[in-house]
Amino acid sequence: MQTFTLIFLIALFIVTIIQIWLSVRHIRHVRAHQNKVPGEFAGTISLADHQKAADYTCAKTRADFPGVLLHVTLLLIFTLGGGLNALSEFWASWLDNTLAHGMALIISTLFIMSAAAVPLKYYRTFVIEEQYGFNKMTPTMFFTDLIKQSVLGLLLGAPLLWSILWLMERMGESWWLYAWFAWITFNLFVVAIFPTWIAPLFNKFTPLEDEALKGRIERLMQKCGFKAGGLFVMDGSRRSNHGNAYFTGFGNTKRIVFFDTLLSRLNPGEIEAVLAHELGHFKHRHVIKHIVISFVMSLFFLWMLGNLMLQNWFYEGLGVTITEMPFTAMALLLFFLVMPVFTFLLHPVSSLYSRKHEFEADAFAAQNASANDLIHALVKLYQDNAATLTPDPLHSAFYDSHPPASIRVAHLQSQGQI
Repeated sequence: MQTFTLIFLIALFIVTIIQIWLSVRHIRHVRAHQNKVPGEFAGTISLADHQKAADYTCAKTRADFPGVLLHVTLLLIFTLGGGLNALSEFWASWLDNTLAHGMALIISTLFIMSAAAVPLKYYRTFVIEEQYGFNKMTPTMFFTDLIKQSVLGLLLGAPLLWSILWLMERMGESWWLYAWFAWITFNLFVVAIFPTWIAPLFNKFTPLEDEALKGRIERLMQKCGFKAGGLFVMDGSRRSNHGNAYFTGFGNTKRIVFFDTLLSRLNPGEIEAVLAHELGHFKHRHVIKHIVISFVMSLFFLWMLGNLMLQNWFYEGLGVTITEMPFTAMALLLFFLVMPVFTFLLHPVSSLYSRKHEFEADAFAAQNASANDLIHALVKLYQDNAATLTPDPLHSAFYDSHPPASIRVAHLQSQGQI
C-alpha cells in the first residue's frame, strides 16, 4: 500500500469517526436538557415547544448518519474502488477529444453522487420536515426543483468547467492563476444575476405592499446608509414554514427579501430589528470579507492542485491509473473529492469567524433599532423553527455559523439597549 493511500484512509477514518461522534454528542446533550427550558427563555418558550425542538434536532441529526456513510462509500468506490477508472475508460471509448472526455468524466461523477443523495433528501423533506409541520412541498415540486437545479447547474457550470480544463491544458505551469481569475469572474457574475435571474426560477418575489412597514424600513436604511433596488416578499411558505430575511446582490441588483412566513409572525418593531441585523452585515462588509477569504483560499487550493497534478503518487495513491501526465480532468476531480477530508478540522475556525460576524451584526442592530425587539424576534424564530436552545457546545463549534441562543441573547442584553 502506498504511503499516500494510507494517509488518505487514516484521514478519512478519523474524519468519519469525528463526524459520528459529534452527532452522538449533540443528540445526548440535547436529550439531557430537553425536560427543562433554559432560565432566560422560561417565560417565553413553553416546555412543549422546547421538547419539540429537541425531538426535531435529534431527528435531523440522526438523519445525517446515512449521509455520512453514503459519502464515504461513494468516495472509496470512486477512488480506491476503481470507479473513476471505469468511468474514464467508458468515456474514452466514446470521446476522442480530451476536453470533452474530461467534462464528461467530471459531470457524470457529480451526477452519480447527486442522484445517490436524492433519497436521503427526499426522506428529510417528506418524513422529518413533514412530521414536525414544516414541509409544504409536494413530490412534484420537489422533483421539479431538482430538475431546475440540475439544468441551471449545467448551464452555468459547464462553460466554467470547460474554461478551467482548457486553461489547465493550454496555459502551462501558471494555469492555476488564469483559472483563479476565471473562478472570480464566474462567482461575481452569479452574485450579480442571482436576484433577478436565478432566484425567481424557484420562488415568487413581490414588492412589499405594507406602506407603514415599508416607510419604517426605508427610514432605517437611510439611517444606516443603505440603498437597495427594492423591498420584496418571497413566497417561502410554498415550500416550508421556516422564516428568514436576507439581502442579496451588488449595486443596482441589491435587494432586501423577507420570507412571507417571517412577516406573518413578527411585529413591525421585530421586523425592523431583524433587518437592522442584516444591515449590520452590510455595514461591517461581512459579505465582502467572506468573498475575499474564499477567493484567497481558492487561489491557494488551485496552486496546490497545480503542484499535485504533476505527481504520479497523487493519482496512484487514490487508486487511479493514468496513461499520460498530467491528466487534468482527473486531477481536478480527485482534488475536490478528497480535499474535504483534509480540511474538515478547519470547520471550527470558519464557524468562529462567522459567529464573530453575527455578534457584530447584533451589536449594530442594537445601536440602530431595538435590542429588545431583536431578542423577541429571535425567540419567536427559535420557537417557530424548532431550533434547539441547548446544542452541544463542541458540535456547535464545528457546525454552527450562528452563536447558540443563550449566548446570543446574553450578548444582546449586554448592549444596554433593553
